[in-house]
Amino acid sequence: MLKNLDPALSADLLYALKSMGHGDTLVLADANFPSDSIARQTVLGKVIRMDNISAPRALKAILSVLPLDTPLQPSVGRMEVIGKPDEIPDIQKEIQAEIDAAESKPAPMYAIERHAFYETAKKAYCVVATGELRFYGCFILTKGVIPPKE
Repeated sequence: MLKNLDPALSADLLYALKSMGHGDTLVLADANFPSDSIARQTVLGKVIRMDNISAPRALKAILSVLPLDTPLQPSVGRMEVIGKPDEIPDIQKEIQAEIDAAESKPAPMYAIERHAFYETAKKAYCVVATGELRFYGCFILTKGVIPPKE
């Protein structure tokens, strides 16, 4: 164990988060997402597992150390519900609450059509698979920067 780190953050996940640069993306995937096959096509080339926790819990841990690119743009994409692109399921509402809490302000997500989501995910730095069982619990996060202290 390490001090001041969320225990949900494994060594593999911390390595990936630290290795990512500004603008790199991370896929936070639900249990139904083809995590392994998509992850093989990412920069890291393998899936990082957080199988025993929900997507909101995983996101809370990740955002405790990962800066989002929100000052410049919406930094979290959500998979659209098929045929209902404006529908926001409960899982996505919970994720939005975690983003807003981490950013200390509203930071709305943007929508990505399902098939476009899969294609975009293949270009990510890494895929983090959670144990989230609810549908549409898949997100793409864009890493931001930490400004210098003056």
